[in-house]
Amino acid sequence: MKEFLYFIVELIARVHNRIMQLNNAYEYDFSDKELHFLVIGIVGMLCIFLVYPIFKWLAKHDHVMVIAWIYVFTLVIVITFAIEIGQKVTNTGNMDFADIVFGIIGFMALFFAFSVIRLIYHGIVRLIRKNSRKNDK
Repeated sequence: MKEFLYFIVELIARVHNRIMQLNNAYEYDFSDKELHFLVIGIVGMLCIFLVYPIFKWLAKHDHVMVIAWIYVFTLVIVITFAIEIGQKVTNTGNMDFADIVFGIIGFMALFFAFSVIRLIYHGIVRLIRKNSRKNDK
């Protein structure tokens, strides 16, 4: 996971450098804030065009829990990074990548346990409904 994040950071740095080269080469002279406005705006819209059809398909096929999991997983990642960055800025703890990994693993472990309980619950409900239909006939 650590290598993957370093790869992403390096990729973002390369893209940033390329955008700056284009900005300088064509003498657009966009400020840093204007470039963030454009790049994040474009990336966000590309994500919408990618995610919307997937979520629409998932909702249509009654997979709302998958949508909720993706959303919450994204929030967990953002929150864990924010906590670690906050600890660094305020000197209230050590900024440690392992803390982020353990936090995410904690969410995944608890969600797995929830999924098993949910699966058992839905299995019992199906059995009860199946048996009640047999008794009604």
